[in-house]
Amino acid sequence: MTEKQHITIKGVKEGLLFLFDDQCEFSVLLDELQNKLEKTHLQVLTGPLIHIHVKLGKRLATDEQKEQIRTMIRQRGNLLVQSIESAVPETAQKKESAELKIISGIIRSGQTFEHDGNLLLMGDVNPGGALYCTGDIYVLGALRGMAHGGVNGRQDVVIAASLLKPTQLRIAEVISRPPDEWITGDAAMEFAFLKEGQMQIDKITQLYRLRKDPIVFKGV
Repeated sequence: MTEKQHITIKGVKEGLLFLFDDQCEFSVLLDELQNKLEKTHLQVLTGPLIHIHVKLGKRLATDEQKEQIRTMIRQRGNLLVQSIESAVPETAQKKESAELKIISGIIRSGQTFEHDGNLLLMGDVNPGGALYCTGDIYVLGALRGMAHGGVNGRQDVVIAASLLKPTQLRIAEVISRPPDEWITGDAAMEFAFLKEGQMQIDKITQLYRLRKDPIVFKGV
């Protein structure tokens, strides 16, 4: 059985058009892109400068993900990325990133909660409980279970909690089991984020360094 291809390369008047599948994991796309560039470059992509146009379909790629694509293509020497475009309007992308759902209660062992957007939980996540969001996760309580932000591949999300003692954190495809030194015993709310592909922890008062437009919790 032939393995499904997630990237289609077509020749166009302006150069080459890269069509990306918008349903698969972003890491799968990168692996296939690397493989196609290595094989194709040896065959036809040597010589004059070639302009590349990337179409992401309905995928909402972050600036960091777009830069990963550019860097990978740029390494081929004579390939120049002219555009990386999504079929989703910019207004829709902003709406998704700004959407916030507020819930209250306890996520107990064996329970999961999923949300497309940002989430504010006023309560605890017990060991064995899990939160899954495409955006940020804020827990005004103890996070002792599992939390996965950026499930659609976004790497610019944060996971914050009043008491950050998770069994596991995951942002996009980066998984981290926090070491003992994460547990500071400080009463200050803390948040997890990605820096150069590595999970980092800081106090919530430092979030402004990461975000120019932080979420405003209206009515909370």
